Amino acid sequence: MNRKIILFTLGAFAASMAGSTAWAVGDNNNEPPKKTKTTTQCKDGKIWDAKRSRCVEAKRSDLGDDILFDAARELAYAGQYENAIKVLDAMKEQRSARVLNYRGFANRKAGRMELGMQYYRRAIQADENYILARSYMGQALVEQGRVEEARAQLVEIRDRGGEDSWAYKALLQSLGGIRQY
Repeated sequence: MNRKIILFTLGAFAASMAGSTAWAVGDNNNEPPKKTKTTTQCKDGKIWDAKRSRCVEAKRSDLGDDILFDAARELAYAGQYENAIKVLDAMKEQRSARVLNYRGFANRKAGRMELGMQYYRRAIQADENYILARSYMGQALVEQGRVEEARAQLVEIRDRGGEDSWAYKALLQSLGGIRQY
């Protein structure tokens, strides 16, 4: 197949996926977050506090980082990128790969591609084996037309034992299902 046709096809596919939140799936799992009262009842970046049975401001809550992270992930998946960032800001854990990765995801999806890429790089620096950051970075590279660099991330995911993971499959699909490595 002609290289221009392949690149055009990949570009069209990436453009069609760019606005989709379907790629906000999991912290290395393949299940979308379950909707909770955080996205069904709370407004303005507040999150549901089950102990208090009400919406609370993430920064003022005493909720632990895992609860805050799950809320940020849910908000990001729901397309509420700025609210996801607010919740991530409330976490004590600021330098972990998972937090940096979702900062990258939320910023990229909010239209701040370069800032998102910076966060993905920082996530990978924090944990070079954090394959979800490699997948999201690869998807961003596809969106930018940087297909060879995206393929390099696919190889990194494979080489780090992630060939059966959602991260690998999502990036492979973004590449049009072509494994050329």
